Amino acid sequence: MNRIIKIILSDILKNKIVLAFTLILAVLSWSSFALEDNSSKGLLTILNVILFTVPLVSILFATIYLYNSAEFIELLLSQPIKRVKIWMSLFIGLSSSMVIAFLIGAGIPLLIYSPNAVGFMMISVGSIISIVFVALAFLSSIVTRDKAKGIGIAIMIWLFFALLFDGLVLFLLFQFADYPIEKAMVGITALSPIDLARIQILLHLDVSAMMGYTGAIFKDFFGTMTGLIISFLLLCLWAIIPFFISLRKFKNKDL
Repeated sequence: MNRIIKIILSDILKNKIVLAFTLILAVLSWSSFALEDNSSKGLLTILNVILFTVPLVSILFATIYLYNSAEFIELLLSQPIKRVKIWMSLFIGLSSSMVIAFLIGAGIPLLIYSPNAVGFMMISVGSIISIVFVALAFLSSIVTRDKAKGIGIAIMIWLFFALLFDGLVLFLLFQFADYPIEKAMVGITALSPIDLARIQILLHLDVSAMMGYTGAIFKDFFGTMTGLIISFLLLCLWAIIPFFISLRKFKNKDL
């Protein structure tokens, strides 16, 4: 299993797309801090990168890589290796490579310019978000053999969590404005990994006042140590559950 992971890691880390992704993250991160006199403004710029660019690249690259590695996976299946080990090796290799790219591109500037709780929170959340969307990529790629459909599903997943989910939440807030549903919003937030990440970072940036009364509700829950632990556990579940669903499908799939 370790040998397979090393092969996958060495292959991915030499990939031009991953190198370009790392370079783009580095340019955006360093320039955000260099061009702003206040580090908080740079952190907000990197926040948008973490919430939109990192998930998109993670899910698209992982999905395309899995489809392009179909022959390699079939070769591994012809060997006396359990399917669980093959699928887990692919997941560890892909998620590790995306986390390494994020840490080199955005993690180093964050450690230099913001060596505090906010910086470490952004690094942690960015790493987990990378793993979450790699797991979602595994699920989207195992659903269909058609590469175009698989990539389309991956893009729709990212689009839903990055843009459409917030629209649905706003729609609910407007429709039920006469009812006290702010506390229910805390539960609804758990249905989106990007929203969980956004709230955690915004609360640590101490800009929850910009989120209004709902922001105060979020701060009361997510701002505590218990809320912090629960939110991280929910983010971990967003990585674990899709991966194990894809693993179950992979074990029973006729390739």
